[in-house]
Amino acid sequence: MPYTAAQIAEQLRGEIVGDGAVSLTGFAPADRARAGDLTFAENEDYFARAQASAASAVLVPTRFGASNKTLICVPNARVAFARVLPLFFPPAVLPAGVHPSAVVAPSAQIDPTVHVGPHCVIGEGVRIGARTALRGGNHIGAGACLGEDVCLYPNVVVYHQAQIGNRVAIHAGSVVGADGYGYVLDEGRHRKVLQLGNVVIHDDVEIGANVTIDRAALGSTVIGQGTKIDNLVQIGHNVVIGEHCLVVSQVGIAGSTRLGNYCVLAGQVGLAGHLKIGNQVTIAAQSGVMRDIEDGQKVLGSPAIADKEGKRQLIALSQLPELIRRVRTLEKQLEALSPANPPQ
Repeated sequence: MPYTAAQIAEQLRGEIVGDGAVSLTGFAPADRARAGDLTFAENEDYFARAQASAASAVLVPTRFGASNKTLICVPNARVAFARVLPLFFPPAVLPAGVHPSAVVAPSAQIDPTVHVGPHCVIGEGVRIGARTALRGGNHIGAGACLGEDVCLYPNVVVYHQAQIGNRVAIHAGSVVGADGYGYVLDEGRHRKVLQLGNVVIHDDVEIGANVTIDRAALGSTVIGQGTKIDNLVQIGHNVVIGEHCLVVSQVGIAGSTRLGNYCVLAGQVGLAGHLKIGNQVTIAAQSGVMRDIEDGQKVLGSPAIADKEGKRQLIALSQLPELIRRVRTLEKQLEALSPANPPQ
C-alpha cells in the first residue's frame, strides 16, 4: 500500500522537509533503493549514501542541511525505521480454521479466529486465544494456555500446563516446558527428580529458533514481559527472567537463577545456578558468572568481574610479553655485574 511522506511523518510524529506529497511504496537500504522507496540515515555517512541513491525520501534524526530528497525528521532514525517497516511489510494474515490433518482433543477451547496449520496436535483442556496461529507441526500439551495474537512457527513444542501470554512469538524448533535437569545421587545411581512445575511466558515476549525452556521442578520457570530471547538459548528449571531483558544466542542459564529487569546477556554467557542478578545488569560475551551481581553492574570474563577491572587485566596481559623481555634483559645485566662474573 502506498503512503505519502506526510502520512509517514504523521505516523512517526516527525517533521517533513520538502515535498510531503511524494508517494512512497517501499523501504530499502540506500544502495538498493529505487524511486518510490523510503530509506534512512542515522549519520553523515549514511546521509551521503542516501543522497546519492534513487530513494524518494529519507528518515533522518536531525536536519543534515540541503537535500535533493524529501526528509522525514524524527528524534531517532533507527527507532523510526523499526516502527515504519510494518507499514510496508505487514505480517501475513493466516486464515482462521483447523487443518484437516490436525488432531484436536474434544475438550480443547480454540477461538474461532485461530489458525491451526497442518499436523498440529492439541491436547486435552488446551485454551487458545483469538488470532493465534499455529503454523504447522506444533504439539500443545494438555492444559496449556496460549493467549491472543500468539504465533508458533513450525515444529514448536509446548508441554503440558505451560502458560503463554498475548503477542508472543516463538520461532521454529523451540521447546517450552521440557523436563528440568534434576537428579540426585542415590546409592550410586542418578535418580531423576520429577519436574512437576510449568513454564509461564508473559506478554510481548519473542523467542528465537531452537530455544529450550525447561519447566520448574515445583512452581514455575518464568519469562518476563517484553523479554527477547535469541536462537539457541538454554534456560534451566525454576529460572526467573525479568521484564524487557535481552538474551543473546547460545546463552545458558542454570536452574533457579533469577534475573532482574532490563538485563543484557551477550552471546555465549553462562550463568551458574541459584544466582541473583540485579536490574539493568550487562554481561559481556562469553562471560562465566558464578556470583550474584548487583543492580546496574557491567561484568566480563570467566569468572566474570567488573568490566573496568577486567579491561585493566586484559591490558596488563597484552603487556606481558614486553615485560618478560625487559625482565630477561635486566637479569642478563645483573648477571654480568655479579662478582662471579668480573668484567674482562
